[in-house]
Amino acid sequence: MRGAGAHLVDVLRRGPLGRDYESQTCSIARSLEIVGERWSLLVVRSVAQGIHRFDELLDFLGVTRSVLSTRLARLVDEGVLERRPYLHHPPRFEYHLTAKGQELWPALVHLQRWGDAHYPEPGGAPWIVEHVGCGGSPGRTLSAIAAAPSSRRPRPA
Repeated sequence: MRGAGAHLVDVLRRGPLGRDYESQTCSIARSLEIVGERWSLLVVRSVAQGIHRFDELLDFLGVTRSVLSTRLARLVDEGVLERRPYLHHPPRFEYHLTAKGQELWPALVHLQRWGDAHYPEPGGAPWIVEHVGCGGSPGRTLSAIAAAPSSRRPRPA
């Protein structure tokens, strides 16, 4: 019989919802295993928008420490994020998108546009996505947006 510690390690590796998509022959289902948990894409979005430190992510997202720690560990393990030290004593790390993580940016922008269109906020879009070079809005095909977002902090609309 395995102990509670072994169960926790399993949950951290596979996510709290289990691997419900194992029987699916589908890239979307396999991708959801990594970024489909409730806070995972919001963590990726926040890091893409320039929020890199644990405490900043905690404040910005309003998530619990344990949930954020679990999501960050999973995203690092899967190669979506990488940890970079910014303080050695005590050890502190920042989180940055890897090339694999940067490839999620167009999907995030499309998901944002879809949400703005179908579930709009009463005051309008909460975030504005601008092209790094010209400041314009990306088109439907995202042909005018870089693969990675601007390093600027997010700004409300």
